[in-house]
Amino acid sequence: MGETEVQSFRNKYESQIKEFRYTLHLLRKSPLALAGLVLLMLIFLVAIFAPYLAIEHPKYIRGQQTWSSDYAEVLKPPSWEHPFGTDDMGHDIYSMVVYGSREALYVGFIVVLVTTFIGVLLGAYSGYVGGWFDEIIMRICDIFFSIPSLILAMAITAALGPGLEHVMYALIFTWWPAYTRIVRGQVLSVKQNQYIEAARAVGVGRFKIIWKHVIPNSLPPILVQATMDLGNVILAAAGLAFLGLGGAPYTADWGVMVSQGRSWILAGKWWWSTFPGLAIFITVLAFNLFGDGLRDILDPRLRR
Repeated sequence: MGETEVQSFRNKYESQIKEFRYTLHLLRKSPLALAGLVLLMLIFLVAIFAPYLAIEHPKYIRGQQTWSSDYAEVLKPPSWEHPFGTDDMGHDIYSMVVYGSREALYVGFIVVLVTTFIGVLLGAYSGYVGGWFDEIIMRICDIFFSIPSLILAMAITAALGPGLEHVMYALIFTWWPAYTRIVRGQVLSVKQNQYIEAARAVGVGRFKIIWKHVIPNSLPPILVQATMDLGNVILAAAGLAFLGLGGAPYTADWGVMVSQGRSWILAGKWWWSTFPGLAIFITVLAFNLFGDGLRDILDPRLRR
């Protein structure tokens, strides 16, 4: 690319480049958001390179991971050979925590992506169309909000049976009303703007107005909520697994590991529950710190 092309590119996207630079400036001014971003990058790197970082590796049989037992290494404390110790079957806890990052992020992203899509779809049409459709959707949301989401997720998972996929179904079923309400509120505000009225005046269809004008201008609070909910979903999934509604025993699921190791804490075998518990804590903290910083960055009052 020659100098002329570079200059042409800069002229064409000058406003976007300035906006990006200002975003980085706001990010640098928030040390907590930077700390969250760094932690998230480390967690993603651990998940991506888990096969290279782990000491032991699971086998996958019909979608179920199994770990080789070593009864000579049962309940060993942390050491150079086993940095996080071993469990009562001789499994390396460090390796299971590393592979557990993949499970946690997988559940978090799938649940948040699906619930965000459902919430954006229903919330946008509910807020823009109004009338009987809006009334029905909002009353359904009220029903969901009247029941604690974790209790409802427990009931659904118990009915479907334990399993990671069933946990995801339950969380998706209980999480979408929050996004629907957020999107509807944003749409009610955005649709009063003059550019929406102008689009209607020139004959732009309702579907095109919603997807081209209304939803893109309602995204900032949705992105903030989704970022923070990634940590909340991981925590909720770990809680269900802790109660025996998640993955099978001796799988690389942080909630399952904490549940299995809790009975050994009083016996002095603290490491089995401690390290997966720390992994949950750090992951949830990272998403919340970054989400909080993202909210400040996307706040229009700070960008003036």
